[in-house]
Amino acid sequence: MSSSIRGKHLHFDCASGIAGDMCMGALIDAGVPKDVISEAIVAVGLGDDRLRVETVIKSGIASTNVWVRCEEGQTKSHGHGATHDHAHDADHGHDHGHDADHGHDHGDDADHGHDHGDDADHAHDHSHHHYSEIRERIESSALAPGVIELALRMFEKLAVAEAKMHGLTIETVAFHEVGAVDSIVDVVGCAAALHWLAPASVSCSAVAMGKGTVKCAHGILPVPSPAAVEILMAAKAPVSDGGLSIELCTPTGAAILATVVGMWGTMPEMVPVAIGYGAGDLDLPDRPNVVRAMLGEPTASTQAETVIELSANVDDMSPELCEHAMEEMMRAGALDVWWMPISMKKGRPALGLGVLCEDATKDAVVTALFRETTSIGLRYKRVHRTVLERGMSDVKTRFGTVAVKVARHDGKIVNVAPEYEQCRALARSCDAPLKDVYASAVAAAEMFLR
Repeated sequence: MSSSIRGKHLHFDCASGIAGDMCMGALIDAGVPKDVISEAIVAVGLGDDRLRVETVIKSGIASTNVWVRCEEGQTKSHGHGATHDHAHDADHGHDHGHDADHGHDHGDDADHGHDHGDDADHAHDHSHHHYSEIRERIESSALAPGVIELALRMFEKLAVAEAKMHGLTIETVAFHEVGAVDSIVDVVGCAAALHWLAPASVSCSAVAMGKGTVKCAHGILPVPSPAAVEILMAAKAPVSDGGLSIELCTPTGAAILATVVGMWGTMPEMVPVAIGYGAGDLDLPDRPNVVRAMLGEPTASTQAETVIELSANVDDMSPELCEHAMEEMMRAGALDVWWMPISMKKGRPALGLGVLCEDATKDAVVTALFRETTSIGLRYKRVHRTVLERGMSDVKTRFGTVAVKVARHDGKIVNVAPEYEQCRALARSCDAPLKDVYASAVAAAEMFLR
């Protein structure tokens, strides 16, 4: 069963929020072998006995609960009501007193609500680990290169958010000893599980964050966690308060989603092949405290990626300005821009403008559109597009070496396109017709690449 879930679409349902250990639990429950995560934790130098995995019942749903051992005799199950924002300036002395109301203070967003065991468990090392140390540890580990790359991207999002929140630079952000260990386990464990799954695409519903305030040694702070909000805001993720006065989304959970999710919103149409539930520690009053991970085969209508199409009709702009406007929109992140002649009311000749862009670049592209054209309005809609697998290769011709773009469908080459500017430069340097250089590059690609 486990091999049949790889390479599918992965959808996260975060109606009860998300934490790093909940994500690990959901992926294990969906079929990722526990050894994939355990071996990754060993590879990063944290030992072979960090995880405790068990089945629990959450509002009648059998779910997988993951406990992380941070120090000898100490485990942390993040669950909810627990913020895992353990970063702060290492030179800043802060209170480690253990208020019975909320356990440890691990920084501005203290750990609120999960069980730390007895008082003896609190005698852990109060040292700190700078983000740069954690990054070096992951980079120099025995992890697979793909896991290293994914884990570093997740940790960078955490560190950037923490640095902004605390007014520090990314290099001076430091994590408390316990926070560093459980964050590394969560991040590396999820990165290893996701790398093993190799999902074709990842989507996520709106993330429940929680609401209200929480008390810590630095005073009363808002929920959701400032770091988690910062991370999801940068990812342009839809969020809600979830209707509960408790923290539902941790910074680590937010960083994991922000790194791997390509589509935000409702679950796309697909045929499910596996479902996993990752349990949080607390019991919520109105819903199961779980993250759901669903793996499935996309239907024909959802195999294409989703992009945004912008369009505008312009009847009062000089055509001389079109090229520059197009270049500026491409520079802002547009995937494609085109102009076409149209006829507007009273038979006036005009231009129709079309632009494709991604969610992440939409605002910048719209700004460039309004700045560089005379349009005073635009329309936009989501569209599906299918893009062939593409790569670049160099081929040798009698005129010289030419880079060609190679497009494949189902592993087979279906199109070869020489780079125009390079062909033109060769044609001029060799005093040869451009069409001959272009044809020679196509022929060479056909011979050597098929």
